[in-house]
Amino acid sequence: MPLGDPCGGFFEYTMEGLPENLAGAMIPVKDTKRSSRFYTEILKMDIISDDGDTAVVGRNGFYMVLKKSQDVGIDTGIMLGVDNPYDLHRRLVDEGVVFLRHPLKGPIGVYASFRDDDGNVLHAVDRRAMGQRVDPPEADQ
Repeated sequence: MPLGDPCGGFFEYTMEGLPENLAGAMIPVKDTKRSSRFYTEILKMDIISDDGDTAVVGRNGFYMVLKKSQDVGIDTGIMLGVDNPYDLHRRLVDEGVVFLRHPLKGPIGVYASFRDDDGNVLHAVDRRAMGQRVDPPEADQ
């Protein structure tokens, strides 16, 4: 239930204050200095800060928070929008990155899945296809 205007007026909510995009994500890492190398040298993000317990890397308004943890090697569920998953695949294979899923067409467009240096799984999807409605295949009758 909305609280309304604390000054006694009437206010109708439209889209104010609702999420508009993903600003960042948290990823567990064993060592922030070692792990940030993957994000800065391989994914070409900038290092924003690193206090030894938490490192922040990012580019173009998107941030990854690398948080020191013993529980690494998870599927982050993070889907990075890229211009072309095939180009990303070629680039990362040349860097020795391990892919779990090579680029393929799926319900969200062309996507690929790979591991960072801590074994965490990241996903990349063709950002041009993101947000487009994909109809499910028709069942055989």
